[in-house]
Amino acid sequence: MQNMPSSNAFTAVNARRTFVRSVASEPIPAPPAISAPTTNNTDRGKREWPPPVRSYVQRSFAEENTLPNISRQAMEAKLKSIISRSVEAGTLAQVDWDQLPLPQVMIQNEKEETEFTTQISSSPSRPKGISTLTHQGTNEALSKKRKPSDLEAATDAATHNSPWRSTDSRSVFESRISYPDKRLRNGAAPDHGSSKSSQVLDGRKKRFENTNTTPISMRPWRPSSINESPSEEPKGPIVGRCQDLEKKFFRLNGVPNPDNVRPVAVLEKTLEHLKSKWKQERNYFYICDQFKSLRQDLTVQHIKTGFSVTAYEIHARIALEQGDLSEYNQCQTQLRALYAQNLGGHPTEFLAYRILYFLHTSNRTDMNDLLANLTPAEKDDPVVRHALDTRSALALGNYHRFFQLYLDTPKMGAYLMDMFVGRERLSALSVICRSYKPDVKLRFVTEELGFESDDESARFVCDHGGQYYLEERDDGVRLLTSKALNFFETPLKAASAPKSVI
Repeated sequence: MQNMPSSNAFTAVNARRTFVRSVASEPIPAPPAISAPTTNNTDRGKREWPPPVRSYVQRSFAEENTLPNISRQAMEAKLKSIISRSVEAGTLAQVDWDQLPLPQVMIQNEKEETEFTTQISSSPSRPKGISTLTHQGTNEALSKKRKPSDLEAATDAATHNSPWRSTDSRSVFESRISYPDKRLRNGAAPDHGSSKSSQVLDGRKKRFENTNTTPISMRPWRPSSINESPSEEPKGPIVGRCQDLEKKFFRLNGVPNPDNVRPVAVLEKTLEHLKSKWKQERNYFYICDQFKSLRQDLTVQHIKTGFSVTAYEIHARIALEQGDLSEYNQCQTQLRALYAQNLGGHPTEFLAYRILYFLHTSNRTDMNDLLANLTPAEKDDPVVRHALDTRSALALGNYHRFFQLYLDTPKMGAYLMDMFVGRERLSALSVICRSYKPDVKLRFVTEELGFESDDESARFVCDHGGQYYLEERDDGVRLLTSKALNFFETPLKAASAPKSVI
């Protein structure tokens, strides 16, 4: 056989002598081409937002301001659009953020405007010169009459000419008028033969002279009505003339009639009458309806005095006693605004109720904001200090201290603590079952968890399916903690689920 040339089964590579990477070993890829930005980059850094803007964002995410038919994603998108629009226009410091409607209210108003526009567009009496307001109809019409290139150019023009950036001096409704002569649209002088067209144009322009052109999303919210005319806008607070002490609550659909609104003097008598009625009859449905009517009369007359504080506080206490958190939250929201004006009342008492309410809803975000804004005087108040001690006991998992505070709750805080004490008892039972083996006396559970008797504690255990872990012996009833090791974790998870309050 002939000798075949020997060949290695590998490729020789020079070994590296240093950790420094050779620059010429492999080329560094060039960065991808990035098109020049069309917007200013000065605002992309860290921005210090003004306090009114941060307050506006906090109120937008507050739980009491949520609307059931508006999703959180839609609200966040609207909020981002409002702030971005203001930053681009350079009006961040000029906008009155305290009076600007919240994003969810703007979305609600836009939905009502869309429904109103749909009904108007479907009416046979709609003016022929006014085009429909929906972008979908406009795009369909363009797609039928134009080529694809023309359609893209029209879409780009509509995108760059946003309503808030438009510099056209014509009014909103003037831009929607169909001109018989194209020269009239450009401002050219009409011929003598087009006098009839000028008369038609003037008539159409006068039709919209007194129309409110403010965007619907920027107007204050109020109940809408299709039959309502722009001339019915309230010019200011009214003065009531009704002398009835009792009046049912009706939701307003227009401008209130002064003959159906009670003045302050009558409302003061009404409040005393309702307090007497509540003590005698204890009919909550009747009392709640009457208080809502009283609050409505205060609102339409723009009355913000010490009497308003008293009325809202009494209604909040009654709602709290009956477990009506919806009405309680409405009163609490108004009381916060009234307390900010130093109109009297009991602000520290309702501040403590807010802390306990946040413990009930497990709202850590609002709780942190509240704790950050507490003053030393508020922390020294006995009612507020009790609420803060309760929060601290729950944060530390000290159920022994928590139930001591529960049995010594000042004012009406016990009504709020009753709403989440069951959850904390289940949590304490789970800890006891993991810590005490093999069993504990039922009397120990009664004393530790703040029950009034052994029967009440045994009933609580049985209501959550733990009757199989109770055993009666000569020295009394015992809880078999070794067998019920993780049993109470399941009902605890169910009791700790987030609760939505409308």
